[in-house]
Amino acid sequence: MKWLTPLFVLVLGCAVAARAAPPATLTTLHAIHSLSHAEAAKGLLAAFEATVTYRRAGETTLFVEDNGEGIYVWTNADIKLVPGDRVLVRGKAQASFRPIVISDSVTLLHHGNLPTPVLATFDELMHAQHDCALVTVRAKVYSADLGLNSDRNDIHMTLLTDGGTIDTYVDSYDASAPNELLDAEVEVTGVAGAKFDGKMQQTGTGLSVSSLANIKIVKRAEASPWSLPVSQMDEIITSYHVNNLSQRVTVHGTITYYQPGSAFVLQNATKSLWIMTVFERPLRVGDEADVTGFPDVRDGFLALSGGEIQESPVYAPIAPRPVTVSELSASKHIFELVSIEGQVVMEVRENSQDEYVLMADGQVFSAIYRHPSIDNLKPLPMNQVPLGSRVRVSGICVLDHSNPFRGDAPFNILMRTPDDISVVARPNLLNVRNLMILVGLLLAAVIAVGARGWAVEYKMRRQTASLALIEQRRSRILEDINGSRPLAEIVEKITELVSFKLRGAPCWCQIADGARLGNCPPKLTALRVMEAKIPARSGSALGTLFAAFDPHAKPRANESEALATAVGLTALAIETRRLYTDLLRRSEFDLLTDIHNRFSLDKRLDELIEEARQKASIFGLIYIDLNRFKQVNDVYGHQTGDLYLQEVALRMKHQLRSVDMLARLGGDEFAVLLPQVRNRAKVEEIAYRLERCFDEPFACGEYNLQGSASVGIALYPEDGATKDDLLNTGDAAMYLAKNTNRVPENGLPV
Repeated sequence: MKWLTPLFVLVLGCAVAARAAPPATLTTLHAIHSLSHAEAAKGLLAAFEATVTYRRAGETTLFVEDNGEGIYVWTNADIKLVPGDRVLVRGKAQASFRPIVISDSVTLLHHGNLPTPVLATFDELMHAQHDCALVTVRAKVYSADLGLNSDRNDIHMTLLTDGGTIDTYVDSYDASAPNELLDAEVEVTGVAGAKFDGKMQQTGTGLSVSSLANIKIVKRAEASPWSLPVSQMDEIITSYHVNNLSQRVTVHGTITYYQPGSAFVLQNATKSLWIMTVFERPLRVGDEADVTGFPDVRDGFLALSGGEIQESPVYAPIAPRPVTVSELSASKHIFELVSIEGQVVMEVRENSQDEYVLMADGQVFSAIYRHPSIDNLKPLPMNQVPLGSRVRVSGICVLDHSNPFRGDAPFNILMRTPDDISVVARPNLLNVRNLMILVGLLLAAVIAVGARGWAVEYKMRRQTASLALIEQRRSRILEDINGSRPLAEIVEKITELVSFKLRGAPCWCQIADGARLGNCPPKLTALRVMEAKIPARSGSALGTLFAAFDPHAKPRANESEALATAVGLTALAIETRRLYTDLLRRSEFDLLTDIHNRFSLDKRLDELIEEARQKASIFGLIYIDLNRFKQVNDVYGHQTGDLYLQEVALRMKHQLRSVDMLARLGGDEFAVLLPQVRNRAKVEEIAYRLERCFDEPFACGEYNLQGSASVGIALYPEDGATKDDLLNTGDAAMYLAKNTNRVPENGLPV
């Protein structure tokens, strides 16, 4: 039996070598199609020959086909190809609705014939049986319009088949074609493709057609749509007719949201579905249930209509999944139960719902609780969350659109109960809102002056509707002042309010050293003009308000009062904007040296780390500590020390580029962010310039001080992948430099 030992060793060695060998390259479209989502996500190498069936110029879109199977290839937008070209594609597989290929290169081999298109039905397309393959569809043109697709004109058609509609995009700029195609029976040849959302769920089907030559008119419309008799708008429903052959389906999951008589949401693991229903009996969120209804697509989202529910006694609530803004806006959590944290910037109570406007990671979204529609039942009081609070909200994620190729999608959160919002952290008392309240107290005095005049006007003229409209406009102006509306827009609204009160008299505002806003007549010489200065709390006037009248009209009692009210509102708007700008600058800049502070540096450092992760780039950090700065304060006094810090900041700023950021971290410590560097050598070069800028003495009042500094550098991501790691590395490098290159005792400022 000893002769079996070498054979066993040989077989074992081959098995180990086979296991260690890299995966084989995918050489056929069938092999790529056979990949699961998990396998496609591994980025397996692919190299295959195929025939181009569709290529849209100026885009990365390329469809190829071989042996009856098609695939989508992402390629360089500059590659010139036409249908029929035989190409060699090299690249990597990637997961999508079906596996696709991200090409490294596409080589033209020769020009040949297109594959024979397959005659496809609507059901076959909806089952993705011919995904990415060349097909022919027989249908009636339901609509045809010139559109814009990726900054290029095309014809967008909706084809009506026995099973449903097919979205079709034709690469053509012929403006007359839509009129000829409308209501015609056609045969259309193009590449089939599924429409799907961010969760890779199919929501429809479509065709990509290379030219009008691929559309064959089998039977033209019996009459032009523009020759039809004109119908009365309230009678068009008499022509409504739908033959829906969709088959009923049943799904199972856990109830995560319920709006009686309207909709509920069913979730099973990562799958979730919006279900439209007229069901109104009580349901318990968290119960498992079976739901039956008809497949539907509403606004591009997968849904179930005519939903009927059969509850089960199993209570298996789903915990909200913690997510980030970027995850929700990427359309990957459509109708899922999620939780997210954000800062409250506004609260709105409406008759039908409560809305909390939140901000997280620089993006604004709303958390909405819809009141139960029960007769004679008043909604519960709205949870009053202090503005500026950090809160955690839970609910169903709903988006404005489901197309995963249109970038970040705006989203909102539908809360199930008022308790789905909870305060994580209270706002800081020293914030802009509280200062706005203080300004609002000053506003109250201005409003009180005008309120008496408005009350008298109301009693005299009995113009309830006019006063209500005036009050509504004024309230909106006050909301805009406390919000983020542009100052010019607010001032224009104030002039419109004055003009309304003065029965349409032109009114305008001239901002001091600024723009003229409002309705200023071109010729003022023939008019009676009133003006009112807009006083500031200190200093010169902020501007002047004007109103023009017919010189023959008798002056009215409310003219001065209307201008006075407008002056108060305008002064408040201008002063509030200036106060907000000043507070914003104080929060981000060091008051002594007029450079960025630690808070501003931390925020910019977070942004650079995120940008570097997205682009796989690098950036530098320089940590600077002034040598023996304490002795400057001890010998010459803090006033001289402050002058020294100001001169140091100014001189270092002159050594930097416009894209670089210099910040004072506190005391005698500074830091520099270098967002555009190619290597460590560039960071070291700038650090050397910063050290050398201390060679010349600093003029600080009556003293000339000879300064020096210790410098340490850090490079992302080589020296740290987080903010704390980079700062610690730069700080450690600085202290190493300080201990290595000690300044002599007589080398202090003199």
